[in-house]
Amino acid sequence: MNNNSKPNHRPLVLTNGRLVDPESGLDQPGGVLIENGTIVEVGSHLNNEAPNRAQVIDCEGKLICPGLIDMQVYTGEPGSEHRETLATASRAAAAGGVTTMIVMPSTDPVIDDVALVDFIMRRARDTAVVKVHPMAALTKSLNGRDMTEIGLLKSAGAVAFTNGKDSIAEAQVMRRLLSYARDFGALVVHATEDRSLAATGVMNEGEVSSRIGLPGIPTEAETLVLDRDIRLVNLTGGRYHAATISCAASLDKIGEAKTAELPVTCGVSINNLALNENDIGPYRTFFKVRPPLRSEEDRQALVRGLVQGQIDVIVSAHDPQDVEEKRHPFAEAQDGALGLETLLPAALRLYHNEEIDLVSLLKTMTINPANLLDLPSGRLQVGAPADLIVVDLEVPWIVDLEELHSISKNSPFEEARMQGQVEKTIVQGQIVFDRSREPA
Repeated sequence: MNNNSKPNHRPLVLTNGRLVDPESGLDQPGGVLIENGTIVEVGSHLNNEAPNRAQVIDCEGKLICPGLIDMQVYTGEPGSEHRETLATASRAAAAGGVTTMIVMPSTDPVIDDVALVDFIMRRARDTAVVKVHPMAALTKSLNGRDMTEIGLLKSAGAVAFTNGKDSIAEAQVMRRLLSYARDFGALVVHATEDRSLAATGVMNEGEVSSRIGLPGIPTEAETLVLDRDIRLVNLTGGRYHAATISCAASLDKIGEAKTAELPVTCGVSINNLALNENDIGPYRTFFKVRPPLRSEEDRQALVRGLVQGQIDVIVSAHDPQDVEEKRHPFAEAQDGALGLETLLPAALRLYHNEEIDLVSLLKTMTINPANLLDLPSGRLQVGAPADLIVVDLEVPWIVDLEELHSISKNSPFEEARMQGQVEKTIVQGQIVFDRSREPA
């Protein structure tokens, strides 16, 4: 977080809110008292009393909950700052209620040594308005073969290890990585896609891809890698997180692994929870993402998996692309889309549709990623960091690309109608976003 801003030493009290703590299940009216960047009191009594000199904010019944932790954020820094910097991504995150970004190592150069982990952390401290933690590369230059120094990178501040958008093709390499990571208590986060089977596919393989004449990616490209990885977890005991599953068959395999009590968790992109292959329509490249948008049946299965607790984490899969990279025929356009500012409102669609309760939904974006990554935030409790958001759950709005804070503007939710918007974002007790002060 940017250390150039002067800390506010006055206590801050959020009053008259709806307190929701996903870890404890708390859901009641009340307020929060913040001092020195820490939550010091939580409860209904704060609606009527506040310390002297405190700054008091009346939340008028709006939701007060932990800030979101987004486990999959691609930026362009270093190397492609024209797409996104840590500074611009952090402003987008703050506007979307994300108080902690986990940035991916797929940069230029790749985040595969201690100096580059240190660079990301120092750069974030100097320029970002939210907390930033790096994932480090599993293999050097993400080449899928040569292991990085996992122990040293973890000590330097890497919260997990990944090979970015590409899976580890060789089973023996993956076995060694899981074994080595296990010895350091490190989490392996893996993209489950067999590139040889995905080949030149650009969307879900099925009736829709055949009808519109685009090469498809079968769900087996995902499930083959996931099945292999789970077998290797059983062999090694390493902690494993499937980054973004996209189909019902993968959910079945995750369920089997959890039943067997293996150290296996999984995430899902908000894109795959909120959209399906039919949204591609007339070859709209903003909907070209990885993993691809699947069938409506797969989307519904993922929602059920979320409700049943099989899916642990929802991510934005924020992956901004230069406008020119999207101005190509669908098959040639770069995959990737914005997500930080639309993660929460798109997820709230499930709540408003009464498909999942609010506490369970927020768990997947707060305490669950916090526990996976051993972070102290993600909870609304005394002693926790004061990383909080105030959300109007009911306000309707339309996504306007020009109002988004990211440099790039490629959002699959362009002109989408949303219900629910972040009003204030607080990081370490400091208000880093206030919608009432945004330009009209």
